[in-house]
Amino acid sequence: MADLPQDAADPAGGAPAPAPPADDAGAALLGPVEQVHLRLRELALPLEVPGAAQARAVREAAARQVDDYLLPRLRSAAAPLLVVVGGSTGAGKSTLVNSLLGATVTDPGVLRPTTRAPVLVHHPLDGAWFSGDRVLPGLARVTGSASTAPAAEPRENRPTDRPTDRPPAPAVRLVPSEALPRGMALLDAPDVDSVEAANRALAAQLLAAADLWLFVTTAARYADAVPWELLHDAAARHAVVALVVDRVDPGAEAAVADLRRMLDEHGLAGAPSFALPEGLDADGLLPEAAVGELAAWLSDLGGDVGARQEVARATRDGAVAELVRRALALADAADAQVDASARLRESVTRAYGEAGRQVAAATSDGALLRGEVLARWQELVGTGDLLRAVERGVGRLRDAVTGFLRGRPAPVPPVEQAIAHGLAAVVLDAADGAAERTHAAWRGDPAGEALLPDLGLSRSSASLRATVDAEVRAWQGDVLDLVREQGERRRGAARALSFGLNALGVSLMVVVFASTGGLTGVEVGIAGGTALVAQRLLEAVFGDDAVRRLTVAARERLDTRVSQLLAAEAERFTAQLDALGASSGDALRAAALALQEAARRHVPGPPAPGADDDAALTRGARAAPAPGSGRVELRGAAAWRAVAASPGRGGVGDGAPTGHPDGAAAAPSRPGFWRRLLGRGGAG
Repeated sequence: MADLPQDAADPAGGAPAPAPPADDAGAALLGPVEQVHLRLRELALPLEVPGAAQARAVREAAARQVDDYLLPRLRSAAAPLLVVVGGSTGAGKSTLVNSLLGATVTDPGVLRPTTRAPVLVHHPLDGAWFSGDRVLPGLARVTGSASTAPAAEPRENRPTDRPTDRPPAPAVRLVPSEALPRGMALLDAPDVDSVEAANRALAAQLLAAADLWLFVTTAARYADAVPWELLHDAAARHAVVALVVDRVDPGAEAAVADLRRMLDEHGLAGAPSFALPEGLDADGLLPEAAVGELAAWLSDLGGDVGARQEVARATRDGAVAELVRRALALADAADAQVDASARLRESVTRAYGEAGRQVAAATSDGALLRGEVLARWQELVGTGDLLRAVERGVGRLRDAVTGFLRGRPAPVPPVEQAIAHGLAAVVLDAADGAAERTHAAWRGDPAGEALLPDLGLSRSSASLRATVDAEVRAWQGDVLDLVREQGERRRGAARALSFGLNALGVSLMVVVFASTGGLTGVEVGIAGGTALVAQRLLEAVFGDDAVRRLTVAARERLDTRVSQLLAAEAERFTAQLDALGASSGDALRAAALALQEAARRHVPGPPAPGADDDAALTRGARAAPAPGSGRVELRGAAAWRAVAASPGRGGVGDGAPTGHPDGAAAAPSRPGFWRRLLGRGGAG
């Protein structure tokens, strides 16, 4: 349903509603609020860094309030003022709503939880504002009075794709009432401390969507912790709040005074408060005298378009300021997520980088030229004639090699297998160590610990051994290819050594394991005669420079394959971070600062003390209805006005709570705001 212009006819088709003052600030704030809302919905806080759970709750609460309150209010400034009646279990919220209206529109509960579903009471001509999704868009609608309303959400309001075993979505019951002034709606919310978590969450959601909180507590439970947490949140975002203390027995003045002290301490010094005595009439309602003062206050508010708009703007501006504060805090929380992700990635990089260096050291310091590899090499080349030929010189060595390879074309698979086994063991050991170190680092970090269960990351992947074996065989093939390519450049040697290609390949592997580019004087001492024989064999066939090039090329190909293996193992960890997608808070921060600037430009600051304008003060003259005006007043309001105006009781603005046991007036609180708002002081 498209937004109506300020001076349009009533959305329900009635007489034209009084035009509220123009709200340029609302139009200016709408775009920036939508941008913040978009960034909030995009914000990911997946890692369990300290404070992440609280940040997620703040993100959801902020986004929900934008959905439920800020966007509807900014898009429809003319919408009725939503007064949410909230409070503790058994505080008498439903009884209070019924008593204000003089009829049972919401059922007071006997069992806990009491109010199970919210009930929204509105003037019949205001029904179109609430039947759509403009106000409280996340809640389904049902209609009817307390006695006739369906117990569950009607089928036509249910999404067609909802599984049948899923509980129905929260629904608000709409009840039209002629007793309520146009332009104001009362919503009886579930208990804020309900035994059902869903009720508590819904109550908090509805209170955050209110233009005005009417918070109900009792003289016995006014200090309970849960309600004060919500009241503290209301004070933080400068919401307009009024307090009702129910069931005040004679002699309970101290409780009311202590409540005022707590309001002052929690930043709600200006909140009006009303004290209602214990006792119901024959119809189960509070007596008219008990609710008269509160009814008159709400009637004054409901009958003054400017006053309603001022309340809505005050709550809206407070919600905008709180949204900016929350968004900036959430941007910092997002940055903390990015920092945590970088920290976890660094632990992966560090562990697997160390594994790569471990393999490089083990495959270049001669450590592999021992044990099985050495035994199989000696079987291939022997240690007698060939070694003596090395000592006589390269020329004789070439002859010895030629004779050796022609006369003994012995198979070399045992040597290759020994090399493959040794190399695979080195790589597997390094990978296992890296996995253990990374797992330990993540387990010691709250952000990483939450990602580890059931992933089996404390050891290398189950398929790594087969992968390593395949890569080692592939590297040995690379070495043989290098030898073959070099032999093709020396055709004579290639023909002479046609049966010795594998032996030369094994010799090159041995040299690689003893050095990074051919043996130096120091490396000769480290590698011993084993690698020296292999190098001399290669030099006799290909020459010194060619051997060095071959060694460097073979080493580079080995390092590349090992790096790829370890990178794939490291990705098991980093893939968890990639999937979560933590991102910085820069976009949200920029949107929040833009909203802050828009509010600074378009939202006026609070007036200076004593700056009550004459036009606002004249609203007090309209507090009492003119004869024949036809203005709706809530039950008991007229009677209270008559009593309040009687000799000895002062005027409407004296602040004496009629429901107070002895009729004593408390000190006026935040008189400037409420005098500007209603033309009289706050009620106590």
